[in-house]
Amino acid sequence: MANKFGTDILIQWPDTRQAARFYVEHLGFEITDPNPKMIGLHGKHINLFIEPGPPLGPVFEVTVDDVEKAKATLVKAGCEIVKDEPHFPRCYVKDPYGLIYNLTT
Repeated sequence: MANKFGTDILIQWPDTRQAARFYVEHLGFEITDPNPKMIGLHGKHINLFIEPGPPLGPVFEVTVDDVEKAKATLVKAGCEIVKDEPHFPRCYVKDPYGLIYNLTT
């Protein structure tokens, strides 16, 4: 499976503005998209996106050629599907070691 890690990390938190304030005030991120449905913050080396929802922990972006094929391969290898959005297409997968990533094309 060919893949590429992106520079984007996503977290979910019920109060997106509260979370964004923390990253701006304490870690030097800059808000580049204030949309409360998906606040975008950019740092020197990574981009952080905060969307409303129950906390999942950090979600790393992994670009794959085929989301369905990658999903099937990873489930066979012991991964758990956390959130599946085939219409996007993207799929959040938790591996056996606790890392969560977003498979996307």
